[in-house]
Amino acid sequence: MICNTGRSFVGDRIIAALSFFGAAGTVTGSCSMLELPNARFLVDCGMFQGNKTVRELNDKPFPFDPAAVDFLILTHAHIDHSGLLPKLVKHGFSGPIYATPPTADLLAFMLLDSAKIQKSNAERLNRKRQRKGEAPIEPTYTEKHAHQTLGLLTPKGYDFWFEPKPGVHARFWNAGHMLGSASVEIRCPDHEDGATMRLMFSGDLGPEEKVFHPEPNAEAGFDYIVCESTYGDRDRDDYTLETRREMLRKELVRGLSGGGNVVIPAFAVERSQELLHDIGVLLAQGDIPHTRVFLDSPLAKAVTEIFIKYAHTLDDVELDERELFRDPRFHLVQDVEESKGINQITGGAIIISASGMADAGRIQHHIKNNIWRSNATILFVGYQAPGTLGHYITSGEPVVRIHGREYAVKAEIRQLGNYSAHADQGELLEWVMERAPVAGKLFLNHGDDDAREEMARLLIDRGIDPEKIVLPQMDETFEIVARDAKSKGRLPERIPRNELLTDWNNDYAAFLVALTQRLHDAESDEQRRRLISKLQQAL
Repeated sequence: MICNTGRSFVGDRIIAALSFFGAAGTVTGSCSMLELPNARFLVDCGMFQGNKTVRELNDKPFPFDPAAVDFLILTHAHIDHSGLLPKLVKHGFSGPIYATPPTADLLAFMLLDSAKIQKSNAERLNRKRQRKGEAPIEPTYTEKHAHQTLGLLTPKGYDFWFEPKPGVHARFWNAGHMLGSASVEIRCPDHEDGATMRLMFSGDLGPEEKVFHPEPNAEAGFDYIVCESTYGDRDRDDYTLETRREMLRKELVRGLSGGGNVVIPAFAVERSQELLHDIGVLLAQGDIPHTRVFLDSPLAKAVTEIFIKYAHTLDDVELDERELFRDPRFHLVQDVEESKGINQITGGAIIISASGMADAGRIQHHIKNNIWRSNATILFVGYQAPGTLGHYITSGEPVVRIHGREYAVKAEIRQLGNYSAHADQGELLEWVMERAPVAGKLFLNHGDDDAREEMARLLIDRGIDPEKIVLPQMDETFEIVARDAKSKGRLPERIPRNELLTDWNNDYAAFLVALTQRLHDAESDEQRRRLISKLQQAL
């Protein structure tokens, strides 16, 4: 277990420790720890998302003592950065949580919503465990822990230095990723004579072209940079907000002209509001057919109200503040019965619902109701992580499993890549080069290994010393001083590296789908029996 530091020196140089407890080799579970002689704190504490094996990390013990953490700095409200805060509190953390004011407002809804999901998931699993005669489990955390977490929030604005502990200074820079998102600059003691070490945690970075927020910014010249690399191996086509909206218009006109519904999986925070804004503009200009637009997510409805609160701070909004998200054709659905009623609509509606990767929530019901209809369209507007339902659908699978049943994919499957809230490869490289020079190390986190390796290669091509680029592994700790870093090794493996993307549960689901299709395509019952016999022999 980490958190064992006392005062440590090399000569008169102070040694710190930087640990990566998530988002190393994967894009979720962001959690970094910085240990100094007089302070121990976290940057983010996010939930793991993806395949079942990865999600099980959420219920395993932290690889450190939460009660020994002095404070936490939160880059933004997305659940993969904030979702385990109530678990941290549940297990003893009681320090301040520093975040921007919009992030604090968003968490007031998001953490309570997450707690309800944890409770629902535990109840569903316990019904299965009861049938098997197994002992019940507790939810990862409850609404009580979420409320306690909200009481620890300490809002701080952009460009404003604050001092969480004597000698440790921090300030937020705009990250351009979502409402309230921030990069975090840290200055801390490096030398007994008062010299300081400078670190920059990028958080998630937004693209240059994005409605609502300006592009990311920060100063240059750091000892250490920790930079996300989600899109380190891919570039989007150049676009403007106008061309993006035109692409959306074409997809909506195409989908609605077929007579079916257009179903859009979208994250409740930011992505849903961007879509509502662009659809609102298209409706106001008469560029798409008159249609009903459903935003089916209680969380998205609450978040939309927060966006309205901060409308005066948003950039590139083409609708008047009084009109933003308020088109009479918009139906912001919260009630369960109203959500079920949408399933009776067989055509002519736009249905936006969470989650963005279609791996949970009400969106799965809407996909079940539409994916087998040849006149329907499922429109994906963001990254689909391996192992998620959205990934299987966009990969061209002819049959998918939802809630334990197989559904033939007959709907038109479409994708728009320019609604991503993440900077692409070129924008990430530009952000890093603008922060240079890097005196110590550049850590690439929050990315799959392929993305990190490609980004590292391109940074070397741009002149970054390869000795300065580090791809940390899950639960790896580095001993750092102002201009050097040395790995101190990893804790015992919490999850095999080859299971960060897909696991046996994904293999099993894919096998069942393939078996069902093979049995369906067999020419006779005798062929089906022979196939089953071969499988029995293999077992």
